[in-house]
Amino acid sequence: MSEPRTTQPEKDKKKKPAANEGRSNLPPNVSNAEEDEVPEMELFGFMPRGASMKEYLEVQTVHLFKFPNELNKQEHHTDKYYNMQLIVRRAQPFHIQIDFNRPYNPEKDQFWIEYLVGRYPQQNRGTYVPVPLVEELEPGKWGAKIIRNLQNSVNLHVMSSPHCIVGKYRMYIAVLTPFGIRRTNRNPEIDTYFLFNPWCKEDSVYLEDEKEREEYVLNDIGIIAYGDIDGMKSRSWEYGQFEEGILDACLFLMDKAQLDLAGRSNPIKIARIGAAVINAKDDQGVVVGSWTNEYTQGVAPSAWTGSVDILLEYHSSGMPVRYGQCWVFAGVFNTFLRAIGIPARIVTNYFSAHDNNANLQMDVYLDEEGKVNSKLTKDSIWNYHCWNECWMTRPDLPVGFGGWQVVDATPQETSDGMFRCGPASVLAIKHGHACFQFDTPFVFTEVNCDVVYHKVLKDGTRGVEYVDKTHIGKKIVTKEIGSNGMQDITDLYKFSEGTEEERLALETALMYGVKKEAGQDIQSVSDVSMDFQVENAVLGSDFKVIITFRNSSLRRYTMTAYLVGNIVFYTGVVKTEFKDKSLEVALEPNGYTPVEVLIRARDYMSQVVEQASLHFFITARINENKKILAQQKSVVLQVPQLHIKVHEEARVGKEMTVLVNFTNPLNKTLENVTLRVGGPGLLKTATKLFSEVPMNSSFTWTEKCTPRRAGMRKLIASLDCEALRHVYGELDLEILSAQST
Repeated sequence: MSEPRTTQPEKDKKKKPAANEGRSNLPPNVSNAEEDEVPEMELFGFMPRGASMKEYLEVQTVHLFKFPNELNKQEHHTDKYYNMQLIVRRAQPFHIQIDFNRPYNPEKDQFWIEYLVGRYPQQNRGTYVPVPLVEELEPGKWGAKIIRNLQNSVNLHVMSSPHCIVGKYRMYIAVLTPFGIRRTNRNPEIDTYFLFNPWCKEDSVYLEDEKEREEYVLNDIGIIAYGDIDGMKSRSWEYGQFEEGILDACLFLMDKAQLDLAGRSNPIKIARIGAAVINAKDDQGVVVGSWTNEYTQGVAPSAWTGSVDILLEYHSSGMPVRYGQCWVFAGVFNTFLRAIGIPARIVTNYFSAHDNNANLQMDVYLDEEGKVNSKLTKDSIWNYHCWNECWMTRPDLPVGFGGWQVVDATPQETSDGMFRCGPASVLAIKHGHACFQFDTPFVFTEVNCDVVYHKVLKDGTRGVEYVDKTHIGKKIVTKEIGSNGMQDITDLYKFSEGTEEERLALETALMYGVKKEAGQDIQSVSDVSMDFQVENAVLGSDFKVIITFRNSSLRRYTMTAYLVGNIVFYTGVVKTEFKDKSLEVALEPNGYTPVEVLIRARDYMSQVVEQASLHFFITARINENKKILAQQKSVVLQVPQLHIKVHEEARVGKEMTVLVNFTNPLNKTLENVTLRVGGPGLLKTATKLFSEVPMNSSFTWTEKCTPRRAGMRKLIASLDCEALRHVYGELDLEILSAQST
């Protein structure tokens, strides 16, 4: 196709040249949705008067075999997409049929297929692709092979390049005539989506194991871990990457991020801009983050049951959706990645460090009494943090660092001027190669830094009092393949705590990052130790904290200890202090002393925030030698659950009734209670508002739905109100195939 040409009027010739003159005559091409008009007849010169085109080949119809039960979508694993267009994966043959006005004669007729994406189509940038007819298809190259030429129809196998742009292409059939090139008219019905292909060895996202492909590309429901290390919880999340409108919404995100179309063949670039556009911190991206417990202008993060409503709303309005926290950013990001064919999963890191000053450690400052100095302590430790991993090669790194890459859309710190993180090689993180792009030092700190306790004297003198080398990154998990359980993947991120390999990885990271301060290698060896446990803690009930002090020496010690209880956001940021108790403890030689502290519901209920997280910090000073011990623990209070039931037979095309039941266990009335229920292939998310739910009372909500997809499906429900959040319920269903009539 001829390159676009521009003409300049005579009167404009003396105008100041454009800023891009000398580099390009075309502006950036950053929209998959926009398009230029393509001439149906591209003349070589003048058309002779009276010339007839009837004798030349003319396209009548193009058949793409694009229905879910037809060959193309079945072979390309795209039959689940609720989308009537042809959707194929790159570097894999697909089938088309072209009907002409007469039989095709290869001796005298010449035609080819053209694919165009965006505006200003250019062959050298991959936005204009003329697909030639070839004798045999070659891996790595565009080509079309005729497999049958019968009567007026030609059947072809078409192969795309493993490096082609991922997006929605416009398709034309071009026929060469003596007067010029005749094309089919613009027909949106034959627009074709090309996606990444984890089934193809030539594709940069190739994933060898079929069970992993089924889980990380084709599974449209996930399990997200949350809570705390001693009370790990999980909830289902509807990715919904195959739902109606979602693929277009995901392509829109790349337009919104203004990623040049030529860069959309590269999963590294797509993952990096995706990490930025999923959050709305600095670019009017998809989700507005909020950790304030005030959500009157939108939806509480805990109320969302999946990504579909969020992405469709953003695609429709172009305005950020309120509100999200880390698991919401991760859930939406996972949908984006899987929708376009990049294998992806959500990872949860328990006790995740947020390093504010990039020194690869958590700094906690204590006063002379052993209490935390909140003015100096700026680093925070999240109870848990969710991010994504995506699978790809990394030709920009040394050999061996491809595979799983960390990408994080939660807006914590900026990277190259935008709130985003990654992709960072998981293997590079494990070995401490903090010099590798992108953002490897930040992720390394999240999973494997030390917590350094500094004592600050009244005269301002500081010294390292204690170093905790095992607190951060206690456990890192993701959903198990083929089940609803959690898989421990801590060993992918770090060597076993205390081993020589683990310390070497930390030293390597510090070598590439920052140098240690003097005195930082102080060990925590002491004759006296302490530990504490929290009894089963239920929201609205009293419970006990039990602290045990141990003396392994022949000396008698006395201690002054402080227990501070805080209401915290799950990010480790303190909202308010609700408990402050001093303890005087005597320790006999080779003895131990347990101390119980009662935590009353009335102390925390009026201040508790959405994830019902309490944080206890205990410091103890040994009076005889002035040494300080410190420990901290987070507790997530248990909340009630929703219960889902289905009475009728679950069958495709047959209406069934869904019942959602809830009992309010609190001694207070819940007000403005919002309930949501939905599930991909079953029920688009339905919402119901209850003005109040009296204390200790129950309700049942009934909703109708008609399944449209057979197999194992899941219903997911959530309840949200100001006094009670993170209330979930789910139900697994086997949907039977439609009955034959």
